[in-house]
Amino acid sequence: MHRKEGHRKEPLYRRVNTTARGVHHNTGGEYRWSRTRDDRFAQGAMSQGKQRGLDYTPLFRFLLSRVGRDWDEVHSEAVARLDKEEPIFWMVARSERDRRPYVIMGESSFYSGLYVDDDNRLAVVAPDLRNEHMKPGCSCCTHTFNGLPFVRKFDPDDRIM
Repeated sequence: MHRKEGHRKEPLYRRVNTTARGVHHNTGGEYRWSRTRDDRFAQGAMSQGKQRGLDYTPLFRFLLSRVGRDWDEVHSEAVARLDKEEPIFWMVARSERDRRPYVIMGESSFYSGLYVDDDNRLAVVAPDLRNEHMKPGCSCCTHTFNGLPFVRKFDPDDRIM
């Protein structure tokens, strides 16, 4: 199927119903899950200025699908399909200090941390990190890593990720 000239691609975010029952607005992981005291994700940096009602899952999948590609091209396409640029950097580290093996989006969605390498290519911070390595922090949620449910089950004696 050919696209018509000037056809706009789908946005990399979607609106969610925030008036429905059971919608939780906790936007970050728990402190106990962080590896270091200065972990910006555990301190809620992602939730500052968070706009309710938007789901950036399509963006996160888009970024993962573009690993290995030229960052300038990936960034340009992502920005053109977003309402704002900031959600890109929830997953892509701006500096070496910001690199994390994984990032937590919401209460139980984990994604590979990304960065831009020396060749200006989008890269995974911890390429050997797999779904099988991830441990859920509770038994009530469906935890996912890059969109796939965790393989391991909750063990109350083994809560550190």
